[in-house]
Amino acid sequence: VSVPFLTLLLLFLALFPGAFNCCTKISDEIPKGILLRVERFEIQKADGLCHLEAVILYIEGRKFCVSPRIRRVKKWMKKKKHKILRKKAHGRKQRRNKNIKKKEKKQ
Repeated sequence: VSVPFLTLLLLFLALFPGAFNCCTKISDEIPKGILLRVERFEIQKADGLCHLEAVILYIEGRKFCVSPRIRRVKKWMKKKKHKILRKKAHGRKQRRNKNIKKKEKKQ
């Protein structure tokens, strides 16, 4: 392997670290039991370096790529996002509301 090729490869890896983390194949089916074991998930958009829309599920250090069009996955993601956003937003709103109420009382 030539030195210029290795140099270009290293440069590419430095500039585009996510290029080799893209899902290249997706499953159109997923057992319900798998979704119960998911530790976290990411949504892969079909733009930039990754040319395939996918949901990446992480289970016990392994990654599974599934179609975002699977009805079961859509429902599961909606439920998970709602729980995550609800917890974060709730804490922020409470703090903001308390600060606003304190300011209103002072004025």
